[in-house]
Amino acid sequence: MFSRLVPQEGKFFDLFNAHADLIVDGGHELVALMANLADADGRAQAIDAIETKADRITHDTLALLHKTFITPLDRDDIHKLITGMDDVLDLMQDTAESISLYDVRKLTSEAKQLADICLSCAQRVRSAVGLLRSMDNAEALLKTCKEIDQLEGDGDRVMRSAISKLFRDEPDVRQLIKLRSIYELLELITDRCEDVANIIEGIVLENA
Repeated sequence: MFSRLVPQEGKFFDLFNAHADLIVDGGHELVALMANLADADGRAQAIDAIETKADRITHDTLALLHKTFITPLDRDDIHKLITGMDDVLDLMQDTAESISLYDVRKLTSEAKQLADICLSCAQRVRSAVGLLRSMDNAEALLKTCKEIDQLEGDGDRVMRSAISKLFRDEPDVRQLIKLRSIYELLELITDRCEDVANIIEGIVLENA
C-alpha cells in the first residue's frame, strides 16, 4: 500500500530532500565558521539565509499537508519530520549568532570537533531522508539512523570532556561561560539530528 501512494504525493519527499540539503549547507557553514572566526559575521549571515529558505520549505510542507487528502506517510509523522528538521537548522542559526553576539575571539579544538560531528549528523540525515521514498530501503534507513545515534553519543562525550577541560584550564570566567554555551548548542544540534533519526526509524517500523 505504501509504495502505491508514493507516486500520488511525491511532492512531500521533494520538500523533505530540499530541506535536508539546506541542513547540510548549514553544517558546512558552521564548520567553516569554526575554522575562521574572522568571518564569523559573514558565516552567521549565510546560515541565516539558509534557515530562511528552510522555513519557507517547512511552511510549504505544512500547507501541502493541510490540503492533501491522501498522504504518503502518516500526517503526524510528516509534521514531526519537517518540524524536527527545522529545529536542526534553528540551532545552527542560534550557534552562529551566539558566536557573533558573544564576540568569541578564540575557539577550541573541541568546538571544531563538535562542529564536524554536527556536519556528519546532517549528512546522514540527508541520506536517510533521501531513502524515505521507498520502504525497500528499510535496512539502509535503519543503519543510517543508528549511525546518527552513534554520532550523537560521540557529541555527548566530546562535550563532557570539553566542559571538564574548561573548568580545569580556563582562567577567564567570561571565556568559560561563552565556550560552555557554544559547546552546549553544538551538542544540541546532534540531539535534534537524533530526534529526526528517531522519527524516521518510527516511520520505517510502521511502514516496512
